[in-house]
Amino acid sequence: MTDHSSDSFFSRLKAGLGKTRELLFMNVEAIARGIGPVDEKVLSDLEEALILADAGAGLAHEYAEQLRAKWRRGELPDVEALRAALRRMIAETLAPRMVPLAVAPPYPFVVLVVGVNGVGKTTTIGKMAHWLRGEGHPVLLAAADTFRAAAIEQLKVWADRAGAEFVRHQEGSDASAVAFDAVRAAAARGTHAVLIDTAGRLHTKAPLMEEMRKVVRIVGREIPGAPHEVLLVLDATNGRNAIAQAKTFREFTGVTGLALTKLDGTAKGGVVLSVTREIDAPIRFIGVGESVDDLRPFDAAAFAEALF
Repeated sequence: MTDHSSDSFFSRLKAGLGKTRELLFMNVEAIARGIGPVDEKVLSDLEEALILADAGAGLAHEYAEQLRAKWRRGELPDVEALRAALRRMIAETLAPRMVPLAVAPPYPFVVLVVGVNGVGKTTTIGKMAHWLRGEGHPVLLAAADTFRAAAIEQLKVWADRAGAEFVRHQEGSDASAVAFDAVRAAAARGTHAVLIDTAGRLHTKAPLMEEMRKVVRIVGREIPGAPHEVLLVLDATNGRNAIAQAKTFREFTGVTGLALTKLDGTAKGGVVLSVTREIDAPIRFIGVGESVDDLRPFDAAAFAEALF
């Protein structure tokens, strides 16, 4: 087991997953106690708890069947062995989707950040800018959420906090024009990364999704290959509804990475598992709080360990 004793983020992740952990294990009495034999009731209760945590019925059943097979072979003598086996299975499920965001030349590397209203896109962008600055990258933030003056001002605060450059237009301006000016300015200044904030839009509203396609076309004309990353921000408290959002955004914008926020406020942390089964995109970041350091690159082993 990895030693995370000095990692404050691991401590926050562990605390943030408390509600999910409680749902998973406090509802399975034997596992909660950490003692006793494994039996059919324990395995059935565990499968139900995984479904309630939004891991998805298919994956929950798959885990339960694998554990039943181990139990019948005598490989799970007690619930402690069961917990260890489940932890390994979760880490193995998530490991293939643990691909960090690679900001690399030719610069600028353009990240378009998308998602529905209220998932925390602007805050996620600010925290990403802080992380990228810590990695030594000059960063520019583009306020292409032009529907709300408050969103522009909020992003400006984050830009100042992270030491990032900032491009804005007036409220109500064309989002594509902001994105165009941002990538052109970044190219002229030698900026490594451009993070484009976009207006929150319901994934069911086709005209707004078409507007997103326009932003993608415009930045691609100015910077060949851009956007290099389309990062979809999902609110973990939305559980399975987040999967529906992801599928629609993938259709319209070609999602290449995911950021899962608000894991500290939900018992539906199993959505981290289900999203990897249904959306063919890696999890770049997870968020477990409001502070600037509460968004970090996703670590499958740390997530599985914190869950237990």
